[in-house]
Amino acid sequence: MEPNVKIENQKSPIEVPKPKKTLKQSTKDHISGYLYISPFFVLFGIFGVFPIIFTAYISFHKWNILGTREFVGLSNYQNLLSDPLFWKALGNTMSIWILSTIPQLAMALILAFVLNQAFLKGKQFFRLAIFLPNITSVVAVSIVFGAIFGQHYGIINYLLSFLGVDPINWRTSYLGAHVAIASMVIWRWVGYNAIIYLAALQSIPNDLYEAATIDGANKAQQFLYITIPMIRPMIIFTIILSTIGGMQIFAEPQTFLGNGGGAMNQGLTLTLYLYEEAFVRNSFGYASSVAWLLFIIIVIFSLINLYFSNKIKSA
Repeated sequence: MEPNVKIENQKSPIEVPKPKKTLKQSTKDHISGYLYISPFFVLFGIFGVFPIIFTAYISFHKWNILGTREFVGLSNYQNLLSDPLFWKALGNTMSIWILSTIPQLAMALILAFVLNQAFLKGKQFFRLAIFLPNITSVVAVSIVFGAIFGQHYGIINYLLSFLGVDPINWRTSYLGAHVAIASMVIWRWVGYNAIIYLAALQSIPNDLYEAATIDGANKAQQFLYITIPMIRPMIIFTIILSTIGGMQIFAEPQTFLGNGGGAMNQGLTLTLYLYEEAFVRNSFGYASSVAWLLFIIIVIFSLINLYFSNKIKSA
C-alpha cells in the first residue's frame, strides 16, 4: 500500500486590482487653465519671440534677404555708431518726442480733470469726441495737417500773417517739420491718455475733494495736491508708454514728408531710418542692428523715466 499522502488544498491568492491613479481636481484645473491660454503663447512665440531672436541673429550678418548670409560680427553695430545719418535720425526722434510727449501728457491731464467735473453736461459725448482722433487713419490725419501747415494756403500761416510773420515752409524747415509732426502726434494721442487719466480720476474718493473744498482749497490747489499725487502711478505708466511710442514714431513723418523724412532728412526718425535700410536699400542685417539699438535706447529711457518718477514719488 502506498503511504498516506496528506494533500493540503492551497488556494491561489486572489489578485486585487490596484486603484488607478487619478489627478486631483486642482491639478486638472491648472492643466485646463494652461490649455486655455496656450494658443496665445503659441502665437506669441511664433510671431513675437521668434522674430526677436531671429532679428538678433541677423544683426550679426550681412544679408539682402535674397542671397546667402555672411557673418560680420559686430561690424553692423560699428558702422551704425559711426553713421552720421543714424545720429541725425536719433536727434530728430528726440526732438519730436520732446515736442509731442510733454505737451501731450499735460493737455491730457488737464482735459481729464475738466471732464471729471460734476458741472459738465454731456460727458459721454465729449469722451467719445476726444477719443475719435486715436482711431482716425494716419493717412487722413497727414492730409489734413498737410493742408493746415501748407506754405501758401495753410491755416497756420494765414493766422501768422495777422502777426506780421512771413509764411513758413513747414516741410523744409527742421523746426517747422518737427512742430508739424509733433502736432499730429499730440492731436492723435492726447484723447487716448485723457481717457486713461479719467479712469484714474474716477477712482479717487469724492470725500477728499469735499474736505478740501470745506478747508477753502480752490480747484487749482485740489488739482496739484490731491489729483496728481493720487494718480501718480498712472502718470508714470503713460510717461513710459509715451516714451516707447515716441521713440517708434514712423507713420506721421513718413506720410507728411515722404520717404527719407524730407529732402534734407529733417523728419528722419529711427524707425523711418530702419525702414529705409531694410526695404529700400535691402540691408536687412544692418536694419536689424538698428532695431536692436533702438530697443536698447527705449529700455534706457524707460529706466530713466522710472528712476525719476520714483524719486518724485519718494519726495
